[in-house]
Amino acid sequence: MANISPIGSRETVAESLAGLSADQQGWLALLMENPASDDLLLDGLHLHLDQASEARFLNSLKLRKCGEWVGNTAPARLQMRLMEAAKSSQHPAYAAFREGLTRSGGLERAYPKANI
Repeated sequence: MANISPIGSRETVAESLAGLSADQQGWLALLMENPASDDLLLDGLHLHLDQASEARFLNSLKLRKCGEWVGNTAPARLQMRLMEAAKSSQHPAYAAFREGLTRSGGLERAYPKANI
């Protein structure tokens, strides 16, 4: 019973990332505001990317848009972990998500280049 979270499950996060409707985006943004939910969010992201990599049809445009939205919405504390998740596989589903995440510029905003 200790594994059950009152705010959702990794399956719920994966479904929300797959759909990304306005309601789901609002819920995910709320989830990202709470540092205690970071592990749940990342577990759901891994499940979503694993499901996308096993699907019969790879919708890379949708994965790119998902990565871009997540990168633009996630706070700075999550940017490095999101990029690590996106780089955890060579599969094209992960590459498409990583491309959207990179395009969002979230990592650069969280860790700006030093002026030397």
